[in-house]
Amino acid sequence: MTYSLRDFSLHDTAAVNHIALEAFKEYKHAYSDWETFSKNISEMATLSDFGEIIVATADGLVVGAVVYIGPNKPKSPFFDKAWAIIRMLVVHPRARGQGIGRTLTEECIRRARRDNASCVALHTTPIMKVALPLYHRMGFEYHSEAPPIFGVPYGIYVKQLNNDKDASPSVS
Repeated sequence: MTYSLRDFSLHDTAAVNHIALEAFKEYKHAYSDWETFSKNISEMATLSDFGEIIVATADGLVVGAVVYIGPNKPKSPFFDKAWAIIRMLVVHPRARGQGIGRTLTEECIRRARRDNASCVALHTTPIMKVALPLYHRMGFEYHSEAPPIFGVPYGIYVKQLNNDKDASPSVS
């Protein structure tokens, strides 16, 4: 599969929201209130109000997305306000295994460097058996516990950045 990254547009709203829901469905039995949780994640596009959504497309279709939130932007209180953060990395189940998640994460790291962030952080859960090892391989280290989400434990992971280098070319 050949894919590319670009910035979110309002025309992507339905696709991004759909992919978020599809990406999390495999975990629905882990969350104590799937109905509420799924409603929240199926509104992923609303995060564009305070973050930058990056989408991955293949053959003109959105196949993945992630939200980058820069330093000193509104974020959950368990994140340091000075950190850049990654939220809601999602890849459609049929598009997994192509490196899309890694590429979206690398773009968030590039944007964090652009914004002179000293680190980039995210929160995830051990039930995500592909995402967590990916983050570890990319240099994210466990920082602290995050509040559980509908009974599922989460942790905060941080990657320190060397702002002397740029990770990759920018996305238009």
